[in-house]
Amino acid sequence: MFCPELTFRPQLRVINDAQIEQIHQATLEVLERTGIEVKHQRALELFDGAGARVEGSRVHIPSWLVEDAIRKAPSRVVLGSRNGERTVYLEGSKSFFGPSLDCIDYLDPLTEERRRFVSDDCRITATVADALENFTWVMTIGMADDVPPSIADRVIARQVFTNTVKPLVFCCQDVNSIRDIHEMALLIAGGETRFRQAPTIVHYSEPISPLLYYDPAVEKIIYCAEKSIPLINFPAPQGGSTAPATFAGEIVQGSAESLSGLVLAQLARPGAPFIYGAFATVMDMKTTIFSYGAPEMSLMVAAMAQMAQHYRLPFFGTAGCSDAKFPDPQAAAEVAFSCLSSALVGANLIHDAGSWLDHGSLASPAFMVLVHEILYMVNQYMRGLPVSEETLALDTIHKVGPGGHYLYEDHTLKHFKDVWYSDLFDRTIYQSWQDAGAERFEERLRHKTEKVMQHQPALLPDDVLDEIARLAKHWT
Repeated sequence: MFCPELTFRPQLRVINDAQIEQIHQATLEVLERTGIEVKHQRALELFDGAGARVEGSRVHIPSWLVEDAIRKAPSRVVLGSRNGERTVYLEGSKSFFGPSLDCIDYLDPLTEERRRFVSDDCRITATVADALENFTWVMTIGMADDVPPSIADRVIARQVFTNTVKPLVFCCQDVNSIRDIHEMALLIAGGETRFRQAPTIVHYSEPISPLLYYDPAVEKIIYCAEKSIPLINFPAPQGGSTAPATFAGEIVQGSAESLSGLVLAQLARPGAPFIYGAFATVMDMKTTIFSYGAPEMSLMVAAMAQMAQHYRLPFFGTAGCSDAKFPDPQAAAEVAFSCLSSALVGANLIHDAGSWLDHGSLASPAFMVLVHEILYMVNQYMRGLPVSEETLALDTIHKVGPGGHYLYEDHTLKHFKDVWYSDLFDRTIYQSWQDAGAERFEERLRHKTEKVMQHQPALLPDDVLDEIARLAKHWT
């Protein structure tokens, strides 16, 4: 019997084709009728010169201009590691998980002390992210409370560049910061040509919901477009607060906010690499928090991912974060739900995995290790169930026959390692667990985190480190 292998990647869809078209048309209506608020003079000139209707600081973007920008933008963005290897392919439904940024607090994994995040904590979290293979890219994670705010964004970027080889997604306060971080990236890449072949950095920028751009965000969009730095334009609408309380309305607004940045980027330089998305979640009416663990967030992320696929634009998604205060059962449940949802829908660059607790305020290396283990489960599931003559195993079933067993079969020896085995989650029986020391999950997580923190990242060449140190002396 001949049976070619039939591969099928598990899939999730939360909106159908008719709903996608409705959301798209509504997005165009918002941009054309309501418009966006922009005061930056060059941006106003770009919009006006391209055919938008500019009334003071209100910009009404016609549908043809939006759709023209979608056509001009690359449908794929490829990121590279420090050595120039192309490692992250943002296209179609491929998913890549990474941590997040801008946490103000740090949870020590050994003492469980909570305190302000400082620059050396960024060294630790970057090292942990470098060690964990399911994180294919990184972010700066924390805010560096121990250095002047005027240079904190560059200090933590330097820490990440030094302590991981993986691509970096960063945000910063203004275009001067981007220039300095871009300069470090070019130095590490070995020049602009090598950088453009596989960019090692992506800039993360945000319009203010609803539908507002402040000047520094506009300047960063234009600079990134001109320099071919991949740009994420990622609003954070909050249902019932800064966006409609209905999920569809919030998606429409978030899509309009992201696409308005796409139009500006393509006007600044056609073909500029752009990553679409919105961090759409709810305002918890009991607490007023911007919830990071709400199932509605995962639902809207999935819908936005489908819109990105419709537009053939790379997508920046959200998963692996929690409103819990510790890496506890609540955190694990919220993470597993959101990560599997994002993988199933085919979100591309998925951030917040393992680095945001307590609704985006707390970084925890132990949480990173926990989420990394959950990502093993997600990735194993996403491999699907291959069907072929080999996997159907008809000859082996016939050989063993009724009442036999498969323990000594060559087929078993060949395939038993297809199963994933965790060194964190325990599957032993109770007596064996007791005999092995009766370590509860929290203890196993702490010990594994301590081991991961001892990882030694690959070093940058001495001359590159010296040049970065020289550049840092001029940061202001």
